[in-house]
Amino acid sequence: MRPFTLERPHDIATAVAFGAADDDQTDYIAGGTDMMQLLTDDIRRPGRLVSLGDGVLDDRIEAAPDGALRLGAAARMSDVADHPAVREGFPLIAEALLSSASAQVRNMATVGGNLLQRTRCAYFRDPGVHGCNKRAPGTGCAARDGVNRMLAVLGGSEHCIATHASDFAVPLVALDAVVRLSGPGGERTIPVEELHRLPGDSPHVETVLVPGELITAIEVPASRAARTSHYLKVRDRESFEFALVSAAVALDTDGGRIREARVAMGGVGPKPWRMRGVERALAGAACDPAVLRAAAARAADGTAPRPGNAFKPELMRRTVLRALRVVGGQP
Repeated sequence: MRPFTLERPHDIATAVAFGAADDDQTDYIAGGTDMMQLLTDDIRRPGRLVSLGDGVLDDRIEAAPDGALRLGAAARMSDVADHPAVREGFPLIAEALLSSASAQVRNMATVGGNLLQRTRCAYFRDPGVHGCNKRAPGTGCAARDGVNRMLAVLGGSEHCIATHASDFAVPLVALDAVVRLSGPGGERTIPVEELHRLPGDSPHVETVLVPGELITAIEVPASRAARTSHYLKVRDRESFEFALVSAAVALDTDGGRIREARVAMGGVGPKPWRMRGVERALAGAACDPAVLRAAAARAADGTAPRPGNAFKPELMRRTVLRALRVVGGQP
């Protein structure tokens, strides 16, 4: 770990000002479960680290009378997963959080930080590797012809095929959640689906946040589908492992017919991936095995796997089908 100056602002405005004034040399830290790894592994080398603890960010978990959910960015993952309003109204969010990391990490990690965690691509995480455009722009992407079993089959580019690691972000995208931001230009709200950028030719620019901009809250609208939902994570070991493929599925059914379907996947792209083709195949259809199977087959549309992850398109179809069967009450 290299020397840095630690700043402890007392409000959001001061925290924003630090990042806006010196964006290349300033990083933020809240729970620290990802940032501490980046610092100790010499991946990030900030001259200034700005703490968002001590009440700078809101940590409240609030349910509105209509069932909508508001999460302060500093709310701990474990607290959100255990909150009655989340478990009852948004079971896929609770399941996604509980499938993440370990209990010890969830007790420290914040939901805002979870959305902004960096990729787990081994080439990004190893400073001894030269070819990583995300860590060192212009050096190439060693993963494309290297070990790419865990990496993207959707949304990648010739410059980067890293996947986004968050489980929590996947159900948020499926449920049309938004993030509230505070930055040098004031406050704004954007969908979680638009928070992360595709790599294109600049994979080191991972989000649409401007220098100094902070996530202050996450808001999830109420929906009938969210109450009947499931998050399924397929991974190499039972705990403390990132997804090979994951699926967030929510269905609103009426008399055996699907009124609305919401489906998103993780572990398949540089950002959580909304499966709109699957949703269209389900909308208005009967909730029977043939329909679910045909819809799940659409999950792999547009995939472009590398040799090491050529199994992923079929795994995507099977994962979505299994999740749909759980939510739809099918064997």
